Amino acid sequence: MALASKQISRAASMVGRRLVGRPTLVAGRASRSARITTICKVHKVCVLPGDGIGPEIMDVATKALTVAGSKEGEEFEYKYCLIGGAAIDATGKPLPDETLATAKESDAVLLAAIGGYKWDALPSAQRPERGLLAIRAGLNAFANLRPAIVPRQLADSSPLKRELVEGVDILIVRELVGGIYFGQPRGFGTNEKGERIGFNTDVYSEPEVERIARVAFEAARKRGKRLCSVEKSNVLEVSQLWKEVVIRVGKDYPDVELSHMYIDNAAMQLLRNPKYFDVIVTGNIFGDILSDEASMLAGSLGLLPSASISGGGPGIYEPVHGSAPDIAGKDIANPLAMVLSAAMMCRYDLSIPKVADRLEAAVNAVLDAGLRTGDIYKEAPGTRLVKCSEMGAELMKHL
Repeated sequence: MALASKQISRAASMVGRRLVGRPTLVAGRASRSARITTICKVHKVCVLPGDGIGPEIMDVATKALTVAGSKEGEEFEYKYCLIGGAAIDATGKPLPDETLATAKESDAVLLAAIGGYKWDALPSAQRPERGLLAIRAGLNAFANLRPAIVPRQLADSSPLKRELVEGVDILIVRELVGGIYFGQPRGFGTNEKGERIGFNTDVYSEPEVERIARVAFEAARKRGKRLCSVEKSNVLEVSQLWKEVVIRVGKDYPDVELSHMYIDNAAMQLLRNPKYFDVIVTGNIFGDILSDEASMLAGSLGLLPSASISGGGPGIYEPVHGSAPDIAGKDIANPLAMVLSAAMMCRYDLSIPKVADRLEAAVNAVLDAGLRTGDIYKEAPGTRLVKCSEMGAELMKHL
């Protein structure tokens, strides 16, 4: 089954763009009359602050987004909804019907983080993470694009040597609504010995593999023309199907160099030789693992955004990191990945790239100025440890 052209074009547009490290944006000063006569378009954004540090970083992001938009004659209508633990506390459900309905009616969804220790003891079907899976499925956000870029300002902050990570620019394309996280049957039971068991099903259909493969090939075509498909076909039938379909789709992209790698080797090579990779395509669970591992090349999860796009409806834009309940409310979280997620939303779902440029330039400027939250702070000349709210205030100055 061929992937709809709109799906391909939206996904392909999200490649080859560095999210940090752009040249500083220099904007001309608009005249008073020009500002007055600017016609603003209102973009409807479903805002999901979620749990833990979510509300703190979302506050920074929406303020920055509003200011950046105003400079370009763009307005945003924010509709705040519940998801995850906050939704469970208020409604008993990790994804209320009202939240999903609002998301479907919006131009895009901006999501912070969900989950926390408070809800760990709940049955699996009622935990906050089920809300995240449900909204992805409800919006058919099947393609998750996670850039792993090491900002030049932070190459020395990586746990790996500078020569290994400097210049790393990887795009991980993760299938998001299939695989073991959604496969049926799943649950708990008893085996023939009377022992309690838990089980999940890792399953992919050919059309599911084909559509994510095409997104990845289109991405590679716009970048370095290299695609690595990651699976475990030496032991898993589902991975054997995955590999067969990816090879077949690859025949339509003779200009893209296709390679294959088992997940265990890929995890090792990502740390041993990260510059080998350009675009990685993989299934849900492997993509979850590799994208978190890749984020540490930059030294922190707090710097990397992600986009989950659908076949035509609103996408979901969120930082790679979690809700970090241990530091929630302490004003020490890093809001930059949340701001960069808002920039991705502007660039790809809302089609207002100039607003994205302003947000990305502001992030670049605060890093150039040596400002660091605790997760990326390394004592060195010219660096200064700041709080989440302070980082937000500095971003506003540069906007």
